[in-house]
Amino acid sequence: MIKYALECKDGHQFESWFQSNAAFDALKKTGHLSCTVCGSGNVEKALMAPRVKAADAQPVDQSASVRDTEKALAALRRKVEETSDYVGDKFVQEARAMHLGDKPERAIYGEARLDQARSLIEDGVPLMPLPFMPKKKLS
Repeated sequence: MIKYALECKDGHQFESWFQSNAAFDALKKTGHLSCTVCGSGNVEKALMAPRVKAADAQPVDQSASVRDTEKALAALRRKVEETSDYVGDKFVQEARAMHLGDKPERAIYGEARLDQARSLIEDGVPLMPLPFMPKKKLS
């Protein structure tokens, strides 16, 4: 596992773990990387300072932290999939229709381009990006 400091085109900085440099490159090439703040898919590696451990410091079990994060993401995915309807590329239309009262409100998830999501937010439609790709889209 390798941790990279990342930055989106809007200057938001965040970190993420990857299995390898090749895994990062593959995710970037296929469009599966996005900013954790704004959702932008234009993400690059940022300059990173090396982590130097002091001689008397206790070793840190980073793999436990990664496992905890993976467990939390898996639990979030399960909760979303169990309590929400997957609407795929109809997310924008469904969310807007519910907001306008044309359809009954319900929990939904799906896909939207960044410009579409911004438009929904500007119109007061509550939404949030998910930190994972829907399984139905990955199939």
